Amino acid sequence: MKNRFLIGEMAKLHNTTIKTLRYYDEIGLLKPIQIDKNNGYRYYSTEQFEQLNTIHYLKELGFSLREIKEHLEQRDIDSFLDLLEKQKELTENKIRELERVNRRFQNRINDIKLARRIEKLGVPTIEHLMERKIVRLMEKISSEPELEVSLRQLENKSNMNSSIFIGGVGLSVSMSNIKGTKFDEYNSIFILVEEEDIKSPWVETLQEGKYACIYYRGNHNDSPQYYRVLLNCIKENGLQIIGDSIERTLIDQYISKDKEDYLTEIQIPVQY
Repeated sequence: MKNRFLIGEMAKLHNTTIKTLRYYDEIGLLKPIQIDKNNGYRYYSTEQFEQLNTIHYLKELGFSLREIKEHLEQRDIDSFLDLLEKQKELTENKIRELERVNRRFQNRINDIKLARRIEKLGVPTIEHLMERKIVRLMEKISSEPELEVSLRQLENKSNMNSSIFIGGVGLSVSMSNIKGTKFDEYNSIFILVEEEDIKSPWVETLQEGKYACIYYRGNHNDSPQYYRVLLNCIKENGLQIIGDSIERTLIDQYISKDKEDYLTEIQIPVQY
């Protein structure tokens, strides 16, 4: 059996490309065993098969070509074990991050599915809500451009990625503005925080307690009339407002193009 393989044969046998093998030659990672001086053909031998397999294996594990080259040049057990330990740690970190992102997506899926099952629209209720964690930016917001700029600032401040908190963003109206029936100006923007982010220095707490709540079809622009409904409910039940409102659009134009699907919730903390 022959023990010389052209670069094309070598590439085909190892499910790689001629371009890749040429690059490995260029950087000194895997050089041909022979180059024909007459035609420039590169030849490889079966002795190099395992070396190429090792390169592929280490690449699959996430090692850089520089790290692979250093290992093949040293071929030292201790340094190889050290490389594996470091790569294992990186892999475990990636797994934890993917699990974290997966939980965030699942929470948003749960939010949207729950929102689609809500039947009492435009009807105020008094609910007992558990404590929730948020990161918040105290900022006057009275327009859509201001909202978007403030959200970007909050993302940067909290080092959070917008792609994983769709539906987790909310606004608040100050207690004084609610009592003064001024509902078109927000005093903060916030992001609901997942369990693993609670150690962040920017985290605040939405206290457990009673809230006057309402769901309605629409977005933030439609909220004033529903604040009035909540104020009537609060007055009729002999309750007092004790904090800023929480206003969150669960389904908006970025989730559905049908305005009939839009869903927003308003919660105002109250006590007897």
